[in-house]
Amino acid sequence: MNLARHSISSTAPVLIFDARFDPDCHIFTASTQAGFAVYRTWPLQLLRKREITGGTLAAVVPLHTSSLLFLIGGGRSPRYPPNKVIVWDDALGREVAELEFRERARGVACRRGWLAVALRRRVVVFQLGEEVKRYGEWDTHDNPRGLLAIATATYSTLLAIPGRQMGHVQLVHLPPCPPPEPTGPPSFAKPSPPPPPPTKHPVSIIVAHESDLNTISVPPSGHLLATTSSRGTLIRIWDATNGTLVRELRRGSDKAVIYGVAFRPDEREVCAWSDKGTIHVFALTGGSGASNRQSAFSSLTSYIPLPTYFQSEWSYAQYRIPSQSAHISISAPPSKPPTADIVDEEKCVVGWIQAPTQEQDASVLEPQLIALTYTGGWYRLSLPTFTAAAKPHISAMPSSGSTILAPSVRSRTHPRSTSGSTIASRPDKGKQRERAKDSKDSRECILREFRRFGRWDGWG
Repeated sequence: MNLARHSISSTAPVLIFDARFDPDCHIFTASTQAGFAVYRTWPLQLLRKREITGGTLAAVVPLHTSSLLFLIGGGRSPRYPPNKVIVWDDALGREVAELEFRERARGVACRRGWLAVALRRRVVVFQLGEEVKRYGEWDTHDNPRGLLAIATATYSTLLAIPGRQMGHVQLVHLPPCPPPEPTGPPSFAKPSPPPPPPTKHPVSIIVAHESDLNTISVPPSGHLLATTSSRGTLIRIWDATNGTLVRELRRGSDKAVIYGVAFRPDEREVCAWSDKGTIHVFALTGGSGASNRQSAFSSLTSYIPLPTYFQSEWSYAQYRIPSQSAHISISAPPSKPPTADIVDEEKCVVGWIQAPTQEQDASVLEPQLIALTYTGGWYRLSLPTFTAAAKPHISAMPSSGSTILAPSVRSRTHPRSTSGSTIASRPDKGKQRERAKDSKDSRECILREFRRFGRWDGWG
């Protein structure tokens, strides 16, 4: 009797329809077929959950850490018509307003007092107060992804939306964002004054790409703008004031779908993630001391007319999201051998936090990354340090919501090139040389903590 070997999991995978951070990455929301929940980003904690019957949600967008959420129905059985945006007050546990359009709402961005909704060929902006008032609307190029980004820092004004032509970005300046309402005892410190008005009128259109836009991102200040195209090989960083190209960063050389780009709040670094399952971290001006990788021929471009590819800047750090084992029926053969070294790609969303450099000392904070996968994985990553000896990192095996700390164990994946393709290597001396090289100068982000959210919290 010939019995094939199959991988069996005791529980079905958690399917997250939507996961997204608030503008400050203090909290994040997640929606499943059972409803939605609000989590504290770090330390990971379930703050509240809402079971919604009668349908599913396509998006749950938090307004900072307030009780207001914006809901959009979607999926096979939408809870709300897709042409409506529901304003939900979670403190009251009910809907407080709804915005209805003649077509499907494709994207939502918000900041204090303002809400922007992306439709197929226009963006509509509303002012939030005691009443929801329509502020204005702008025509865009065909925008099936619902792309838009809004700056959220105090006194920031920028709203970035697709322009009327393919690959263009239109910069709209709204009234300045008000400071957050103070909480706790009154402070006697003087509030920071608003910045002086610009000496000249800011640019309104940036010709970012020749092909369709794939993502638009801005930091909280709104001073910079990051764009990617449908090709997914380059991330371009622009000055949002004068429209000049600041940096051009290369994710890889083959085509990919970039899911998102996130600026570090101090704008010293930026990260990007794609359908290749890899998170790339790039240094910007005044970064953490690390430098982006470049071709060995980059120094010759001043003397020899080489293609611009050789002038590209590649990420200085990466992290590969490991695959999450799904339930495999005994009667059906697995799509891949359970012992396969190459992991499956994972869809995720990434944000920046401030966390302790060392677990024993909580006084020293450093920028770290939080990655949320759509199968309910929560990863806390720190950036690599370039020292003579690589520090052991903390990893964790999946468990029922509890964190497990263990010595570093490198994932059983073939090393991957910057383009995302698998690199074959010799199984003996080549691997030993590569391990020795990695131990001296590792470019992998360090997994500090792994947790589960979703069904493991008792819902979903």
